[in-house]
Amino acid sequence: MKALSRVYTALVFIILYIPIIVLMIFSFNSTSNTGGFTGFSLYWYKELFNSPDTFNALKNTLILAFSAATISTVLGTAATVGINKFRRNITKSALLSLTNVPVMNPDIVTGISMMLLFVFVGNIIGSEEKLGFGTLLIAHITFCLPYVILSVRPKVLQMNKALPEAAMDLGCTPLKSFFKVELPNIMSGVVSGFILAFTLSLDDFVISYFTTGNDFQTLPLLIYSMTKKEVKPDIYALSTLMIAAVTVLLILSNISSKGKTANRKAALK
Repeated sequence: MKALSRVYTALVFIILYIPIIVLMIFSFNSTSNTGGFTGFSLYWYKELFNSPDTFNALKNTLILAFSAATISTVLGTAATVGINKFRRNITKSALLSLTNVPVMNPDIVTGISMMLLFVFVGNIIGSEEKLGFGTLLIAHITFCLPYVILSVRPKVLQMNKALPEAAMDLGCTPLKSFFKVELPNIMSGVVSGFILAFTLSLDDFVISYFTTGNDFQTLPLLIYSMTKKEVKPDIYALSTLMIAAVTVLLILSNISSKGKTANRKAALK
């Protein structure tokens, strides 16, 4: 059984990482031919930095992802704390079920329904451009919000309920008690929710396709438009740089978490 589990694990890792490795290798190819590696070159990295369309799409994607993640994290944290303060379990369950609807819905259903809503509202207010950055941001906040709530809620449930009450007994206002006592205790869940929301927004294509206008293009939309003709290897170079950045962040995060664990153990001793 151990040998079988190892083979299965190896196959999973091969399926997951071989495509990424192939992409990274061909980002250093000297030609645009994907049928074979013709020679090592940094040509496509130079082309990447000379491509205004790609960098504009990357800038738009990062602005959108950061804005959506920030707003959804603030709203999701506030919603989680608010839901937890309801005394009736029926009310809590009903609200949590409603927040899970965007998670359960297929992306294409969410995208089409939000597009129809934005067009309908645009016709009512007489807007000439019914879809754009604003509608795209609202759509991304909508589908990121449930994931933030799912990340923050376990930390809220783990927190000692007596802590904010004790802070208010000592003279804190409810708002000051939240920032001084509750927020530090649930901060790891808040950070996890922000990272998850940022990643989901950065990666989204289907909902973005239906809710954006002609004047705002994200990186996934740009890559999709290229697939109708040819995906240039400078996109491979950009993907390789993004993979490298994520890998470095993961390594730093693991080092930081190990350092905190070591400090806690030292403090307990």
